[in-house]
Amino acid sequence: MPQLEERGFHVTGLSPDGKFVEIIELEGHPWFLGCQFHPEYKSRPTAPHPLFRSFIAAARANKTSPKTAVAVPAHETELV
Repeated sequence: MPQLEERGFHVTGLSPDGKFVEIIELEGHPWFLGCQFHPEYKSRPTAPHPLFRSFIAAARANKTSPKTAVAVPAHETELV
């Protein structure tokens, strides 16, 4: 975990018993989230899960924002 945290990843959700990581997020990214649970089971066409609503809002904001290239240092592209 320390190697991931050094690169900006944060554990933001755990299983109810606290044993397993359920959600991770990446600091400084417009919208990066990894989840182990299934938010699609809690979604309906007229009532989407908040994760889907947030993703669509971020995508729309990204579409209308000016784009800039981001250089990634070579050592950051290696797998942890």
